[in-house]
Amino acid sequence: MSAQPSFEVDAVAGAVARAFAAYEADEVVLDLEERRTHSSDVYSRGMTAAAVLRPRSKSRCAKMVAAATQAGYAVIGRGGGLSYTGGYLPVHEQAVILDTSRLNRIVEVNAEDMYITVEAGVTWKRIYDTLAPLGLRLPFFGTFSGAQATVGGGLSNGALFLGTARHGTAADQVLGLEVVLADGSVLATGQCAFKNVDKPFYRTCGPDLTGLFTHESGAFGVKVAASFKLMRMPACSGHASFVFNSMESAGAALSAVARTGAAEEAYVFDPVSTRKNLRSEGLIDDVGMLLKVMRQEAGWFKGIVEGIKLVTTGRKFLPEQAYSLHVTCAARSAESLVADLNACRQACIAHGGREVPNSIPKAIRANLFPPPDGVLGTEGERWAALNAKVAHSDAAKIMAASARVVDPYRERMREHGVWMTHLLIAIGTTAFSFEPVLRWHDEWLPIHGRALTPAARARLTEPAPNPAARALVDEIRWKLVALFAELGAASNQLGKTYPYFDSLRPEAARFVSAIKNTIDPAGTMNPGALGLPPLKRTC
Repeated sequence: MSAQPSFEVDAVAGAVARAFAAYEADEVVLDLEERRTHSSDVYSRGMTAAAVLRPRSKSRCAKMVAAATQAGYAVIGRGGGLSYTGGYLPVHEQAVILDTSRLNRIVEVNAEDMYITVEAGVTWKRIYDTLAPLGLRLPFFGTFSGAQATVGGGLSNGALFLGTARHGTAADQVLGLEVVLADGSVLATGQCAFKNVDKPFYRTCGPDLTGLFTHESGAFGVKVAASFKLMRMPACSGHASFVFNSMESAGAALSAVARTGAAEEAYVFDPVSTRKNLRSEGLIDDVGMLLKVMRQEAGWFKGIVEGIKLVTTGRKFLPEQAYSLHVTCAARSAESLVADLNACRQACIAHGGREVPNSIPKAIRANLFPPPDGVLGTEGERWAALNAKVAHSDAAKIMAASARVVDPYRERMREHGVWMTHLLIAIGTTAFSFEPVLRWHDEWLPIHGRALTPAARARLTEPAPNPAARALVDEIRWKLVALFAELGAASNQLGKTYPYFDSLRPEAARFVSAIKNTIDPAGTMNPGALGLPPLKRTC
């Protein structure tokens, strides 16, 4: 190391410093507070990692992984740090966090062959901002947290939202990957796995190696680059919103919208979330959002009209207990857009929906990648999200079963100030996403204070510690995780929370174990992820 760090280094960090003596000081972070911060996510803390590694290039990343595993350290890849399922939390101190944020180059935009290649630390917002002036876009083009969330983290944890109702998740659009394996070798997947190929234009010539490394929480390797399909930016887009008397009717309408294939986004907010998203500290800020909506419209006069309409009607149209369903459609022509919106409209009205002003989806599309203040609720509360993906025909069943699990806790929830909100999302034409979110006031974790913008930090006050509420949330959370496994639901962010391995059929479990044992025989890549066998410690 070219310079010795001047901050606190404990005995564990001292040992890892010797293992990485060949690297620069800015690539090996030993500061105790930094290690603690990187060893916690939005929901909980893990054991404190021995170091945070920040390689400056893909080649140095590969060498650092090899050095770590040879010295007996587990390696845990970390993207933007906004996960909430423990995916990058160390399960013991003999681990290093590999922060991919400095792997942030956009390697190639190929408009002729319609692909983009980026390093794993590039954010979804940066990709969108790079492509938009070229009239191009990813089909799925980011998460709501895409200003900070990265490609590597998104592919490890099933990123979805923008474009998801029509185009699926990030994993559905990736053409190929570069992955650093436990021994430091770099595996290319997709067409670039073949000799004499230098363009990632195709994914599945032979077995789909790319799929093995998506949604696996870094258990098989560290992603350092990815290539994605491109599409032309749609010529026009439009929005519609509807209100329903119950989550069941809103969910049935969401499934009907999904089956049309007409929407790019389709989602449902419960009454609490709907009201909060229409407050000035939520999605819609009068002056700022007015200007953004105006810029979105093709003509200046229409922009003024639509912006004023957003502000003047945005907070006044909802009944107190309305579940709101929102769609965004995008098309190559105005005629196609009208047809898509009408298909969504018919699906919603058929299930009892009443159309209302489209303030929320318009605001979301006008402010695609807001600052990461969403790590906390609008009142500074903590949240713990869960997610379950089921077939449309099972949507009502999982919503009812979830309510039966939570109902016995209602009195204790009121006593400790715990409440629950819900988000429903359409994923392509085949999947229904049910996302209950537990909320409570409690002291913040390191990522909370660090992620907030100065304005949010000045507005919000950190609550006092609330261990009773925290314990109750944890109890309910694990009951719901068990329920989702019992019902065979999928999850887009497995991490160390959802029982993936134990839920597999024996044949699938043997196959996954064989892959893990072949490419990571010592179990050094993110031990505990996916519920795979624990690390075989070598020192």
